[in-house]
Order: sequence, then structure tokens, then C-alpha cells
Amino acid sequence: MPSLKDLKNRINSVKSTQKITKAMQMVAAAKLRRAQDAAEAARPYAERMEKVLAGLGAAYEGRPDAPVLLSGTGKEDVHLLVVATGERGLAGGFNSSIARLAREHATKLIAEGKTVKILTVGKKGADILKRGLAKHMGEQISLRDVKQLGYATAQDIGSKILAMYAAGEFDVATLFYSRFQSVISQVPTAQQIIPAKFEKAEGEELKSGSAIYEYEPDEEALLEDLLPRNVSVQIFRALLENNASFFGAQMTAMDNATRNAGEMINKLTLSYNRQRQAQITKELIEIISGAEAL
Repeated sequence: MPSLKDLKNRINSVKSTQKITKAMQMVAAAKLRRAQDAAEAARPYAERMEKVLAGLGAAYEGRPDAPVLLSGTGKEDVHLLVVATGERGLAGGFNSSIARLAREHATKLIAEGKTVKILTVGKKGADILKRGLAKHMGEQISLRDVKQLGYATAQDIGSKILAMYAAGEFDVATLFYSRFQSVISQVPTAQQIIPAKFEKAEGEELKSGSAIYEYEPDEEALLEDLLPRNVSVQIFRALLENNASFFGAQMTAMDNATRNAGEMINKLTLSYNRQRQAQITKELIEIISGAEAL
């Protein structure tokens, strides 16, 4: 049984930890609002970009002169998994849920005989995926020194991926990130970015030759400019979604940790009081017994 001194030290230690988790919760809550606003502001632009490209790309469906970023290389032998996670932990299952989705996808592809390459954005994703997939790990991009996420950061990452694609290093690229829904809900998401894959909106028909808009310059020139830009735009959206998801997950995790610390303090305090009471009673019995002996 621990001594009174040990229990008191443990109580003080847990109280110190509780102060830290409470402070981290308040910091995460303060940063969450701005991160959430940025993620929500980026969604309409990224979604509209996809719709415009889907409309432009419909005219090239099945054509041999379709842009390579739209039609692909004609094979799916080598897959690049771009896994975006956080640089730090203490955010519940935020990092592990993204890495788990990427690991499941990689395992499935490997079982099908495909070659898998992994590019990580964020330290935690690299640390998790190294276990079991070390030989598939490629470049690891760190954002620890980035004070504020901007489009330039995503553009640098997008340029590296496009350069790899132009060099024939992969056939398909899939982006993994966590989509922010609420403070208690972040959804791990996989999105194919090369070749561009667009989901048709419900009730929407994208038929060749049925374009509603006339474009100037022509569709080919627009696609040549927008398709590479779309890769960076989707990466930028993923980074903003991840940022909001991280602070939401951290806020929830630190709130749970603070409450758990409070419960532990109550239990330790109860044990301390009981043991102290038992010790006082024992000392009183010894004093009374000694007095009676006299």
C-alpha cells in the first residue's frame, strides 16, 4: 500500500497534468474556430473546380487525345498514396484513423500485386506507417516549420507529385486526409487526384457534346491549366480540413483527459483521507493503550 507521502505526490502530479490538459484544451478551442472557418471557406472553391473540370472533361471521355492527368497512363500498376496527417499527437485517434485507412488501402493493393509508394505529409503519419510498410515509404514532407497554412504550401507539394507523375514514377495517386464535420466527428477520407476522378452529382448528366457553357480559350487550353492546379487545390483543401480536424480532435481528447484527471484526483484524495484517518486512529489506540498500561 502506498504511503501518505506517495499518495500526496501522486495527487500533486495528476493536478499538474490536469492543468496542462486544460490549457491545451483552451488553446485548441481558440484555434479551432479559425481553422474551421478556413476549411469551410475552401470547400466551395474546390467543389466548383471539380464541377468545372467534370464538365470540361466530359467532352474528352474515351478520346485518345484526352489530357494525361484526366485519362491516366492507361495502366494502374504503381500507386502513390499521399497520406496527410498531423505533426503532433495528443489528438485522440485523429492521426491513427487516417493512417489506418491508408494502411488498409495499401494492403489491398499489395494483395492485388500492385506496387505501392507512400508519400507522407506530417510526421505522425510517417511514424505510424513505418511499422509494417517501411519498404514502401518514400519522401516525408514536414510542415512543422509552417506557421500558417497557405496555398503556396499545397502548391509545393502538388508540384512534387506532378513531377513524379511526369517522370513516370506512378500511375494513380490517392490523397488521404480527415474531413472535418464537427468537434466530435472527423471522417477519414480517400480521394483519387491523379488521374482526376470526379463524382457525378445526383441527377446530373455529363454527356459529351451537351455543354451548357462556351469557353474561351477552348477546353483543351483550360484543361491544360486547370488540371495541374486542381491537384494543388485538392491538397490545399485536405490540409485545411486536416488542420480543423486536428484541433477538433485535440479539444475533445484534452477535455476527456481533464475530466479523467479530475476523477483520478477524487479517488486518490479519498484513498489519502482514508489512510490518514486509519493512521490517526492507530496512533490514538497506541496512545490510549500506553496510558492504560501505566
